[in-house]
Order: sequence, then C-alpha cells, then structure tokens
Amino acid sequence: MSDKRKRRRPDPDSDSDTRPFKHLLKPDTTILSSLRTLASSSAAASSSKTLTLSDLRLSAACREVSDLPPSAVQSAIESLAVSLARSILSGQGFSFTVPSRSSANQLYVPELDRIVLKDKTSLRPYSSVSTVRKTTITTRILHLIHQLCLKNIHVTKRDLFYTDVKLFQDQTQSDAVLDDVSCIVGCTRSSLNVVAAEKGVVVGRLIFSDNGDMIDCTKMGMGGKAIPPNIDRVGDMKSDALFILLVEKDAAYMRLAEDRFYNRFPCIIVTAKGQPDVATRLFLRKMKMELKLPVLALVDSDPYGLKILSVYGCGSKNMSYDSANLTTPDIKWLGIRPSDLDKYKIPEQCRLPMTEQDIKTGKDLLEEDFVKKNPGWVEELNLMVKSKQKAEIQALSSFGFQYLSEVYLPLKLQQRDWL
Repeated sequence: MSDKRKRRRPDPDSDSDTRPFKHLLKPDTTILSSLRTLASSSAAASSSKTLTLSDLRLSAACREVSDLPPSAVQSAIESLAVSLARSILSGQGFSFTVPSRSSANQLYVPELDRIVLKDKTSLRPYSSVSTVRKTTITTRILHLIHQLCLKNIHVTKRDLFYTDVKLFQDQTQSDAVLDDVSCIVGCTRSSLNVVAAEKGVVVGRLIFSDNGDMIDCTKMGMGGKAIPPNIDRVGDMKSDALFILLVEKDAAYMRLAEDRFYNRFPCIIVTAKGQPDVATRLFLRKMKMELKLPVLALVDSDPYGLKILSVYGCGSKNMSYDSANLTTPDIKWLGIRPSDLDKYKIPEQCRLPMTEQDIKTGKDLLEEDFVKKNPGWVEELNLMVKSKQKAEIQALSSFGFQYLSEVYLPLKLQQRDWL
C-alpha cells in the first residue's frame, strides 16, 4: 500500500491564513492607545452639564415623567381616587385624563437628541361605550399598582396580566395601559414596581453590586450576567474598560464573550438579544453616566438594526414620555454598516435581498429627524436602500468564526471607523 500524504484543508482561523485585511492590523498597543484617547474625550464630554427639557424654550409644551418613591406613587394614586370619587358623587361620573402617546403628539428635540412627548391629552370616560372597557382596565391597574407600592414589592408585567386575565384578555392591553398609568401619575414605569422578565446580559470589565451582592462580570462565563429587571438594585459600578460595546444579537455576543474580547481590548459587552427592553436601556444609560465611557454599537446591516440603535440613543416612540431616563446619548454606529459589505468583501451568498417592507422601513427612517441629524447615517441608509442588500453580523463568519473578534472589530477600532 503506497504511503500517500493527506492534504489538510487550511484552517480559516489559523495564524497562517490570509483572512481579508488581517495584514492591515497594527499591534494591539497602538489600537489601545487610540481607545484611551477616545475614552478620555468621552469622559471630558460627559463632565459638561447635560441639557434638560426645562433648559430649552420650546414652542410646544412637553411633558416628562420622573423617578418617584413608592410612597409618592401611592399618594398620587390616592389623590386621583379622591378626585374620581368626588366626580362620581357630584353626578358627573368619572373619566381619566390620559396623555396621548400617538406619533402626532411626539417631538424630536435636536438639542437633546431624543424624542419627547408633547402635552396633548384625551379623556377616557367610564360612561362611553367605546372607552368603558379601557377605563375599567386603567382603574384595575391603578388599584394593583397601589397594592404593590403599599407592600413595596415588585412583580413582572406577566404577573400583573395574570391577576385579571378575563378583564385584560391579552397582555398587550395591560402593558399599554401600564404605560398610560405612568403618564397619568407622572412617574417612570420602573417607579410602578412592575418590571419585565430578565432579557439583557452583560459581560466584561465591570464590577457592580446587585442588591448588595458584588458581581464581577469577568467571572460570569460566556453566558454573562443577566441584567437585573429592577435597576434600583444596581450600584457601586466600577470598571477599567475603555468603551462599552453594545451588540444587537445574542450570537455575536456569545462569540465575543467566548473569545474574551474584553480582555484583549478592555470593554464591557452588553446585549438585549434583539429589540431593547427597558431594563437593558436603563442599565446601559447608568453605565454611560456613571463610568463616562463611549458606547460603540454593533448591529445588523438592515433598517431594523438602525432602528434598534436609535431606540437606545434617541428613545422609542412608545415610551417617549420617559426618554430622559431611557436614552443613552452619543452612541457611535460601529458596524455592520452597508458600506462594509463591499469594503470587507462580504461574499454575495452572505448578502440577503431586502424585502419591500425592508425598503419601506429604510425610506421611512430617512424621513426621521434623528436620522437626518447625522449625515453619515443618511449616507449609509441611502446606500442600503439603493443596493437593496442587507446582511447580518454573522455574515463575517464566512471568513472564519473568529473573524469578528480577531480582525473586523480590531480593524474598526484601529481606524476609528464609527459614525
């Protein structure tokens, strides 16, 4: 039997490979020096006074909610109940004055770079056939919130729904009225002692206390630490990171966590595993404000990736009443950007055609004021809509599973290639 040598296929992640653009990488010390400069400038910018809505003389009146202790929420609900009782006793029935959360009642404020709620309201009378059910749900939720504040305990939105399934019928209905109640009382949703189930996770160079327990996020494994649903439990944040890396998808987060990217380039990696939830948005803002670190975002190259980025940065229209507490200013769009598809030679088989809905969403985003404010975003979105191509972060895996952590991100950081 002849001795034939087996030819081994080259490992795409081996040191001898020729992955695109790897040869352009400079030593890590050079990249770290650039990141330290970025961190210093971010800290200096964070030290300046932050503008608030009250500092501006806007032509339209706007409303914002604030964090209130349980006793204050309880008192506000009791005062509301007394006024409703007086209305009933006077023979006028009762109704709720509810701030409108429709798109027409929202305003983007460039000076604050976030969406706020204007002061238009609507009546929700019990005597009207069209609103009687929603008025009943509002009354029931106010009662439940009062109980929570009285006992000073927290429940999830799901728990709240199951207290009266026949009345609420669907959780989306109780969730929507919960936001209405926040507006009526004038407090943040977290002040109502109702939280969402844990969704977001964090890993990397961060130590913080969670209800008195010290958590070291470098020792949480590749799964990371679940972000507490009650942000009031979080305190004593400490970090030697140079930036925060906000990641849209769980898959990319797992890749970076397993590769311990945060040790090579000191950072904190956080993800909400898709659409951002309230707890993750609150946690990200708290890190930004307390640690004074720059935030770089890694999202898919599609309209929804940019929408997710804008929710973190400018706020969601659904919760514009609480944008002051939920938004993180000055997030940089690191990638994946439409221009990266050709720049990094993403193979055609890894690019996806945009659907008609994708294209419509992209065009709608181009009309948003928070997009128009950033010429770089406009340019990238125009390219996306024109090329009719999109790609996920995982498209980079065509060059090797560790291309994201070993080439793409280091090169992005080296070139300071963010918007």
